[in-house]
Amino acid sequence: MESLYLLIPLSVLLVFLIGIIFWWSLKGGQFDDMEGPGWQILQDDDSLLVEKSSADERKNKEFKSDGV
Repeated sequence: MESLYLLIPLSVLLVFLIGIIFWWSLKGGQFDDMEGPGWQILQDDDSLLVEKSSADERKNKEFKSDGV
């Protein structure tokens, strides 16, 4: 019986702590889009990779043409 005097306030404190953490994650946008990142993996959009690689190739050609 005496242990209930300790366990009940601790459980109430734990519930409030979990509630505050959950509210903070909601306000931070943690649960805004649950399916979007999963679908982004499946999209086959190589145009961004081509643009990035062509920019890198241009930098390499400019570097090599400087005679270095």
